[in-house]
Amino acid sequence: MQQKTKGSIFIISAPSGAGKTTLCRKVMAKLGNIVPSVSYTTREPRTGEVQNVDYTFVSHTEFRKMIGKGDFVEWAEVHGNLYGTSKKRLEKLMASGVDVLLDIDTQGARQIKDSYDGGVFIFILPPSLTVLGERLKKRMSNTRERSDDIQRRLSKAEDEIKDYDMYDYVIINDELTSSLRKFEAVITAERLSSSKITMSWIKRNIFR
Repeated sequence: MQQKTKGSIFIISAPSGAGKTTLCRKVMAKLGNIVPSVSYTTREPRTGEVQNVDYTFVSHTEFRKMIGKGDFVEWAEVHGNLYGTSKKRLEKLMASGVDVLLDIDTQGARQIKDSYDGGVFIFILPPSLTVLGERLKKRMSNTRERSDDIQRRLSKAEDEIKDYDMYDYVIINDELTSSLRKFEAVITAERLSSSKITMSWIKRNIFR
């Protein structure tokens, strides 16, 4: 098996309901040697959530200190809580040869693109906004509040989709099996990149 000297970071974005979470879970289970990025957050843990597995839960004070030290490749405030991705954590995982899957919105992806040198950016598209709306309805009841929420998500999706050209790859998730194969192909191609092998590795393994 070809061995890498350094892992890659895969930044995955998609509108809510496009199937990103399912694709990420399946590709990690199938390919192996790829792990999800664990974000820092100031919100309280929910029932069943585990520290450093679901999130790393910290205080607002600690999070703000990390911002001041430039510890995050991206961070954002959502509904009064702070969320961020640790640069040190990413680098440590990649240095060990492990690939990292970062499930993030377009705002966070743009921050990473602007501040971090590296990463493979993948955008998951629904076949259409109509299909996206149908998928969202399957996840929600038809109460007035939920109907409003669907419209809000669809409106946000339109804005997110306009950022598609910020990404290196776009996968239209019209059929899960086909989309998963395409997702796997992107990761496999990156793993075979010549940039992942050093001359010292060549000398040690090929010219021995």
